[in-house]
Amino acid sequence: MAYPLIENICGNRIFLNGKFYDVDSPEAEALKEPYAKLSYYETLRLIDNTPLFIEEHMARLDHSVASDNDAAISLEGLVDDIRTFLKTVPDQTQSSLRIVVADKIRLIHYVDITLPTEEDFSKGIRTASLCWEREDPNIKAFRGDYKSAVAKVFEDTGAFEVILADNDGNLYEGSKSNFFAVVDGAIYSAPDNKILIGITRKRVMEALSSLDLELQTGMFSLNELKEHGAAMFVSSTPFDILPIGSVDGIEFDSADNEVVKSIMKAYKDAQMKYVNDNKFMEA
Repeated sequence: MAYPLIENICGNRIFLNGKFYDVDSPEAEALKEPYAKLSYYETLRLIDNTPLFIEEHMARLDHSVASDNDAAISLEGLVDDIRTFLKTVPDQTQSSLRIVVADKIRLIHYVDITLPTEEDFSKGIRTASLCWEREDPNIKAFRGDYKSAVAKVFEDTGAFEVILADNDGNLYEGSKSNFFAVVDGAIYSAPDNKILIGITRKRVMEALSSLDLELQTGMFSLNELKEHGAAMFVSSTPFDILPIGSVDGIEFDSADNEVVKSIMKAYKDAQMKYVNDNKFMEA
């Protein structure tokens, strides 16, 4: 299923193939129509106009593009394009940055991402589940059927995030985040070959190491998680690490779990260190 290259755009300009265009220009409008070929993207969190963990985002994008032998996609000079865009059109809205590459297309624009509130961090987010086995989960690409199915769940439930369940009913990944469960004091994640390896997920691993904890491989159904009194959280660059307060109306006390709170703090410390040490815009 075809899917537009531009979605949830904010700001008044885009950067397309090395040129600036207004968001209502014919060039931009054309990108809001369904695009039949496969496209690849990254969403970068901006803090003080600094793209968070940009090196790792570019490495993941390179991995995604390398999987496609049929498209003429070059990432050469992309980091310079990002810097040019940020210097020319500074972020004024605390939005995120969307990078999209496709056959002979390189697109940069600000994207409207729903950011969590203080209450989301302190009480946990409301989520809904969707039975969906992702195709090529290690590749971050626009896939129209998947995006449409997820969008319908968001519309029907008003959830902050959608948690995917496999065909056996085991929860394994967020629609735009990695999913973790704390069960009987141990931290679990789905196998690497089943999920998109998120940028923030690496910081979760570092936090676990600093806490003398290890990440276990394992998946659970919603009923199993409830029976064990589990805590759950999701991680994503746009919204950091968030405890899950409920799934399909079933409540969990994740926000008060000491392991979850420790991981959240460790990630926030790493995030601010990166921003303070970063010299991206000075290059």
